[in-house]
Parts: sequence; C-alpha cells; structure tokens
Amino acid sequence: MNLTRAIATVGGLTMVSRVTGFLRDVSIAALLGAGPIADAFFVAFKLPNFFRRLTGEGALTVAFVPLFAGRLEQQGKAAARHFASEVAALLGAALIALTLAAQLTMPWLVSVMAPGFTATPERFALTVELTHVTFLYLPLISLVALLGGMLNAVGRFAVMAASPILLNLVLISAMAAAVISAAAPAWGVTLSGVAQLIWLATACRRAGVMPALRWPRLSPEVRKLLVLMAPAALGAGVIHVNQVVDVILASTLPAGSISYLYYADRITQLPLGVIGVAIGTALLPLLSRQVKRGEDGGALATQNRALEFGMMITLPAAAALFIIAEPVIVMLFQRGAFAAEMAAATAAALAVFALGLPAFVLIKIFQPGFFARLDTKTPVLVAVGAVILNIVAALALMPSLQHVGIAAASVISSWANAAALAVLLYRRGALRLDRRLLARVPRMVLATAGMAAALATAMGQAGDLWRPDSAAGIAGLIALVIGGGVVYGALAWGLGVVTPRELRQALRAEAPPPAADGP
Repeated sequence: MNLTRAIATVGGLTMVSRVTGFLRDVSIAALLGAGPIADAFFVAFKLPNFFRRLTGEGALTVAFVPLFAGRLEQQGKAAARHFASEVAALLGAALIALTLAAQLTMPWLVSVMAPGFTATPERFALTVELTHVTFLYLPLISLVALLGGMLNAVGRFAVMAASPILLNLVLISAMAAAVISAAAPAWGVTLSGVAQLIWLATACRRAGVMPALRWPRLSPEVRKLLVLMAPAALGAGVIHVNQVVDVILASTLPAGSISYLYYADRITQLPLGVIGVAIGTALLPLLSRQVKRGEDGGALATQNRALEFGMMITLPAAAALFIIAEPVIVMLFQRGAFAAEMAAATAAALAVFALGLPAFVLIKIFQPGFFARLDTKTPVLVAVGAVILNIVAALALMPSLQHVGIAAASVISSWANAAALAVLLYRRGALRLDRRLLARVPRMVLATAGMAAALATAMGQAGDLWRPDSAAGIAGLIALVIGGGVVYGALAWGLGVVTPRELRQALRAEAPPPAADGP
C-alpha cells in the first residue's frame, strides 16, 4: 500500500468534492443568505451529522478498520467479509432504532441543539420540520461509512473519497426547488444519502467485500468491536461536542451567527479535507497493518512522512486564508441574499479559523497512531479536556467578539488537543521526529513567510478591487491564489523542502522510506 499515492487519490477527489461543495454553498448563500432560514437549515443538517460521527466514521470506522484490516491480513477476504456482515447487521438495526427515537423526540433534540431558537417560534418550527427530513440521512450515511472503511482497507480509496461529490450535486439540484419549498434542501440531503449508499454498495460488490444480509447477533467478534467502539463513540462525541457547542452558543447570538460560522468553516474544510482527512484516511489502514506485522520502524517512518506532507501543504494554506479571507468570502458568496455585512462577518470568522488549520490537520495525523494500536480510550481523555477548554474560552470571548469569539475558542482548543496527542504518542515511543522532518519544517515556515509577505503586498495594492460579481475581482482572486502557490513552490524548491527525485520515489515506493539519516 502506497501512502503518498493513497493521499493523492483521496486528496484529489476530495478537492473535486470541495469544489462542488463550494458551488453548493454559493447556491445556498445566494438563495438563503445568512438569516433565520439558513440558520434553520444548517442546524437541521448538523444534527444528523453529529450522530453520524458517533455511528459512522467517528466511532465505528476507527474501531472497525483495524480489526477488518487485521483479518484481511491474517485470515483472508472471506473471513473479513464475514466479520463485516455481522457488523453491518447490528449497525443497521441500531440505526433504525435511533432514527425512530429521534423522530419521536425531534422538538426536544432541536431545543437542545439550538436553545436560542425557542425565542422565535417560527424559526424553531421550521428547524424541527427540516430536521425530521434530514435525520433520515443518518442510517444511510452511517452504512456508507462502514462500506467505505472496507474499501479503504483493501486499498480502494477513490470510491469513498468521491461519494461526497454525489451529496453536493444532489443538493445543488435541490436548491433549485428551494424557491418553491423551504424543505427542498432537506430532502436533497436525504436523497444524497440514498445515492451514496448505492454507489458504495456497487463498489463493494465489485471488490468482493459486500456484506451479506443477515439477522443481527452479538458474536465474539462483534463484542470485541463494541468494546473498542464504546470509548471511540464517546471520543467522537466529545470531539464533535465542540461543533455542537458552537451551534448552541451561536444560537443565542443575533440571527445569522450560525451561518457565518458555517460558511467560514466550509472554506476551512477545503484544505482540511484535501490534506487532513486524506492523510488520516490513508494513514489508518497502513499503520494498522504495519503495527499488526510488528514493523515499528516502518510505522514511525510512515507517521513522519504524513507529518511532513501535511505541514508542507497546511502551513501555506493557513497563512493564505488568513491574509485573503475578505476577498475569498466576497467573491464566493456576496450576491443575492448574502449582503456585504454578512460577508464581513464571515470573513472575520474565516481569518480566525485559518489560524487553527495546522492544528486541525495534526489531530487527523496523530489520532491514527492511537487507533492503529487499538487504543480508542486515550483520545477521549484528550478530547474531554479540549471540549472543556473550548467552552470556557468561548464563554470568555463571546461577550466582546460575538461569533468570532466562538471561532477563536475552537482554534485554541484544537491546538491544545494536537499538542496533547503529540506528547502522549512521544511518551509511548509511537512518535519520533526524524532528522529529515526536523530539518524541513523550519524551511517550510520560511517559505510560508515569504509567500505571506507577497500576498500581503498584493492585497495592499488591490484597493477596492473586491466587488461582488466583478470580473476584475474574480481574476484578482485567482491571481492571488495562483501567485501565492507559485511563490511558495519556488521558495520551497529553493530551500530544499521537496525535490523531484523524492516525488518520483514516493510515487513508486510501496512504503515511505525511513529517512532518518539526513535532511
């Protein structure tokens, strides 16, 4: 299994999904703006996604993939498929029960998720109505996560990485009907789940790993999975409590605050998805196999190359988003119902989120180091501390900074989370920074500083170029993005951050080289 090629596959398709996601968000911003209706839809979309993190990739995948990969490595595809069938049966039954319970208690769930909405009955009622529909997405996308984990374990990363594209395309189509019914985007969410499930099931059948239909039962293998899932589910819940806390607190602020944070987060998700999620997705099955085979040196080398690749792309992305936050938001979203003051509020949140981007990616890289060793408990303890810090910081910063204070609290807690994970991995001998990484990170910082200076200079010369639907503004933003990339690439090349020989070697190699003897 090739880490670099897997990252490139997942990252490339994630880039396509993020581009279609931008088109989706642009259509939502133009039609709904950043007001009460948009807030209602975003809460309705957030609620099933929170539970999806518990039942899907947040808990099930991190516990399931190492076990599935271990059976695949030691017992073959038939045994791995049998195990997956038992897991799918139990997961399906649990998801149906959870969905029915949620439908019966929806007003209460919405009041917990967005307590500030209860002061405006119309917005609260609309949110309940939309969430009734979007919650049907939960069982569909959780099964998608299971099938995607199986495909990733057999080295077929492209199918799962491409599935979010279906979500975006269906939602874009649904937005066209939003002028007729406010519920159209919610139905688009659920229909996208159907499309993604069909897509993944077809790929699993072709790969020969499609789970068989059977009645759920608690076999010894499934019990072992549940033991591992329990802390992982708690950990996933704690980690994503940060996002839920953001929504809860933002619901008490003026209308539009939830939308500002959503749009800013969506921009941040572009580099996070392309880099962090791609690395984490590719890293977990590879580390799991290396740990299972007792290849401790190989696992350390894999972790180092993931850190090197992640920081090489994340550092300049964070600096660029911080500097050009305003033109990015204005040129992408400021049209239709999305007014200038909404763009300014969203840009402020984006600039703050950008400061946390390296931390977000580091968390994605460090967590597989625990999960591959079947330790799903330690990240829970770390995440609990991060959530407490997030709540305290948000409550302290909100009175003066409003929604920007919520974004700042998320960044602070994420850096603390990443630092704690790194220290714990180091103490266990599961993280050792090699000479190559230690030599190249400072060079990445220098290249990033040079790029940031160039972008800041260009921004100072732009004046009032950033006007909605301005051809000159669009061209200027494209020039900033391309120009910043060229400057960083040239500096990185000159400073020795990466060489063509290493790129060719990485694409050919089946595992990252140790690279412990030099820079």
